Amino acid sequence: MTSGWRYRTLSITGVTVFSALAVLVANHAVSQQLITTYIPLFNNLEVEVMQDRTLRRALLLSIGVTVGAHIPLYKPRPRRILDIVFLTQKRVLVTGLALATLGFFEWSYRLPRATLVMFTTTLLLLLPGWFITIRRPRRDLSERTVLVGDDLAQMQSVRDIIDGNVVGYLCPTNSLPVEEPEKIIADGGGVEGLNDLQYLGGLSRIEDVLVNQDVNTVVLAFEDTDRGEFFGILDACYEHGVTTKVHRDYADTVLTADADVKELVDVQVEPWDWQDYFLKRVFDLLFAGIALLILLPVILSIVAAIKIENEGPVLFSQQRTYLFGETFTVYKFRTLKPKKGGEVGTTIDEDRHTPLGEFLRTTHLDEIPQLWSILIGDMSVVGPRPAQTEIENEFETVEPKWRQRWFVKPGLTGLAQINDMMSTEPAEKFRYDLQYIRNQSLWLDVKIVIRQVYKVFLDVGGLFNED
Repeated sequence: MTSGWRYRTLSITGVTVFSALAVLVANHAVSQQLITTYIPLFNNLEVEVMQDRTLRRALLLSIGVTVGAHIPLYKPRPRRILDIVFLTQKRVLVTGLALATLGFFEWSYRLPRATLVMFTTTLLLLLPGWFITIRRPRRDLSERTVLVGDDLAQMQSVRDIIDGNVVGYLCPTNSLPVEEPEKIIADGGGVEGLNDLQYLGGLSRIEDVLVNQDVNTVVLAFEDTDRGEFFGILDACYEHGVTTKVHRDYADTVLTADADVKELVDVQVEPWDWQDYFLKRVFDLLFAGIALLILLPVILSIVAAIKIENEGPVLFSQQRTYLFGETFTVYKFRTLKPKKGGEVGTTIDEDRHTPLGEFLRTTHLDEIPQLWSILIGDMSVVGPRPAQTEIENEFETVEPKWRQRWFVKPGLTGLAQINDMMSTEPAEKFRYDLQYIRNQSLWLDVKIVIRQVYKVFLDVGGLFNED
């Protein structure tokens, strides 16, 4: 595809030109008459044609907002055509909402409603086509593959079973043979079993290679699926829309299709369709937003109770692992007395318990702050519960495929939780999590949430029955 500043110049120029064209088309009397006369949803809009200074201000505002909203798309990436269409249209909708917000709150010049509707509709049709067009045609129609890893023996064995055009390989310099690594770097090739391939550099060059070499497939060959390197490569491939493969014998830590029986199997970096992700995100936003509004009095009461208890801060924070081995901070209402150095593990000393904390844990009210994590996109309502980063290795010792959970966003609840699987049973918990990943749907999420709410009522009822 077109790369570097040429792509950036073409993309920004195209967005600017099409934005101006969309405003001019939307501002024309004929187009406004058509939309307000023949489209039922907009027949109550007024025809309002801007002129002179008003039109110039509308042009500048529309171009500025549109160019700014599309900044994430100016970096050249070999995305799939469907991804380009979806991402571009999403940015156009952001543009339309931004312009509507600016006009509604009178923070800037307000575009007439008919003009704004036609402007947004025109860009929804034009801009995806432009971003698809400026991609440079492939040099050939064959698969262009790069071999990436740090295990030369595995790379050599995998090399023989790769179909298509292998353009080269990436590996850390310290993985190269100790004899004259500088010569290998300078001349390319030189490694036994890989001497027909060009050495393209270290792992840090993955993004440049994906773009400059028109790569559409990456084959991974790592001795140890290190969180920072192995999953970093997966993350880069995911962002660039590049297919990722791994030898079946080394697929324990990645998510692959059960029916895939080939020697090289596809890594399911994105196991669900974008429609599933979209519906899931809408569900997450609605659930978290409504729950936070409804629970606001409860939240204020809990904060006040923790302050009155005076055993420590209101919130407890902890690092958890999620997508591709990255970490994020999860928050809960504090339910234990603080301990110097932090508490790591699945068991807690009894002397740290408090009556209020016991109540919050039993009623699951301590989990409320995670609704904010759902709202900002770190978590989902339903998914594998994120594990403490410090004890991930313990879980992997019991369940070698534990890292397959990293391919989807973690959840507030999940299939494992409604079946009473705890972190003390990582193998069983993993099996439920993998079952969810394989079968996720909006209806499954709804059923899990209903089951979880029912379990909460049972726990609260049990608390009162004890009294």
